Amino acid sequence: MKIVLQNLTKRYPNRNRKIKQDVIAVNDFTFEIPDGKLIGLLGPSGCGKSTTLNMICGLEKPSSGKIFFGEDDVTELPPENRGVGMVFQSYALYPHLTVRQNILFPLENLKGDARPSREEMQKKAEEAARLVQIDMLLDRKPSELSGGQQQRVAIARALVKMPRVLLLDEPLSNLDARLRLQTREEIRRIQRETGITTVFVTHDQEEAMSISDLIVVMETGVVQQIGKPQEVYENPRNLFVAKFLGTPPINVFEGRIRGGKLYMGEDLIYENVKEISEGKNGGASSATDQTVTVGIRPEGFIPDENGPLCCRLNAVEVMGRDTSVVFTHPASPAKENRAIVSSDDIRELQGSTVNFSLKPHKVYLFRENGERILYTAEAPAGKGKGREAVLSGTEKQ
Repeated sequence: MKIVLQNLTKRYPNRNRKIKQDVIAVNDFTFEIPDGKLIGLLGPSGCGKSTTLNMICGLEKPSSGKIFFGEDDVTELPPENRGVGMVFQSYALYPHLTVRQNILFPLENLKGDARPSREEMQKKAEEAARLVQIDMLLDRKPSELSGGQQQRVAIARALVKMPRVLLLDEPLSNLDARLRLQTREEIRRIQRETGITTVFVTHDQEEAMSISDLIVVMETGVVQQIGKPQEVYENPRNLFVAKFLGTPPINVFEGRIRGGKLYMGEDLIYENVKEISEGKNGGASSATDQTVTVGIRPEGFIPDENGPLCCRLNAVEVMGRDTSVVFTHPASPAKENRAIVSSDDIRELQGSTVNFSLKPHKVYLFRENGERILYTAEAPAGKGKGREAVLSGTEKQ
């Protein structure tokens, strides 16, 4: 079942009576969720992702805009008639009921022809329990289950009616790290086996990127970027997206372009910087002098004694396969920056400084308003590999 959100907007009255302007939780959200896909709504707290989910479910009524399930307009349809299954952050299980009774509860509340027979109910409950691998726990009470098992019961209860749409509102927030990993893998497996269109809300970018077919990055009610997780990570549309995605986070530096050259502090990073124009017929022209923000992914650094970026070495942390190089740089507002390099390739770093060459496709430039700059550049003569690089943005979004 595809879901179409058409200019979806949600406003709330401002609680501060002195301010007449409404609070906009979701602002003009338009998106088509493909049939049978798992979509991650991703963003910080207060960005509007849960409000969007509640409007899809029917718990919140849009201030404007339309919601379609397939070709059906469900904007005014009550939640019980939409055919959705909802899993909340809290498990919301009935403590006095067994696992079997909790799973059966949605079926027992059906009326008329939609209500299956008692035998059919039992069969559906057992099938749902097997799907989430808790069929051996049907006679236990919720208090006798672990957090991960309780979350599986909540998912089974949402699936037992075989909903057209499955909605998950931060379902892993109450689990420890190991259980989160196991449960998110189970959610992905279940979604693939059932083929149910699923919307997964989370503030954890690692969760969203690991299980989603597409992610929607939101900030203050506005959609910032939509795409496949790896594509969004590698080609962020703006500084917010670049900073929000990635663990460890992207390293941010203050930079400037002067005379076609990119500087970070006193370090000359690239020469012959040219901006790439948007559009099919867009070309490249010399970059104008301006102040920019330079974003470099942690995996974008190469230790190189001839590299153009000279940093103060703080620590080297060996983490098995990878090594984390902790450093500072005058052009970075952060107290510490972090480069992730292969433990096989790194030599013993000595002294108080470390020089880096940079992987071109891991270096991004942003204007003062946060907009990304598409550009090409060359490594400075006698520094690094001396190679020409097409950087950050040959794939238009």
